[in-house]
Amino acid sequence: MSFQATPGRTDRIPSTVRLARGAALIGGFALLPLATACSGGEEDESRKTSVTAAPRAGVVAPAKVEVIAALIGCAKPRIRVDAEELRQGVCHTKEADRVITTFPAEKYKLAWLDAASGYGGRHLVGTRWVVSAKPELLKDFRDKLGGDIQQLRGFGPTAAPSAS
Repeated sequence: MSFQATPGRTDRIPSTVRLARGAALIGGFALLPLATACSGGEEDESRKTSVTAAPRAGVVAPAKVEVIAALIGCAKPRIRVDAEELRQGVCHTKEADRVITTFPAEKYKLAWLDAASGYGGRHLVGTRWVVSAKPELLKDFRDKLGGDIQQLRGFGPTAAPSAS
């Protein structure tokens, strides 16, 4: 069987879609070591809920890696991805590593979350940004940045159980 191209029709995926998918995949793979290091063992039922609204946050954190990093105690993040669809920085501190990912539009954040959901883990998610760190740090970060703490399910033998 041979492939016949239809005149005027292309079966190629637009380059912006390929770039967004690639960036989401890179961001997801970048979180794999952090997600596996931070997810450990059983968790009590009270920590499986999504926490919303920041009681002490006066403003919503802007979607800029350096500003978010400074707000959560990281003076100089190391930028590891600087693409059109996302920008990602890593902070290494004595307390824990933090990964800050920002997006120029909400649709890129949603694509990234979709790709990262396969790895599971808890993340602090705001408007056009995501912070990944040890789960016990996310509540303090939420007080400073706003956003929601979200549990990504993951899949495979160590996937987070569904909250039904």
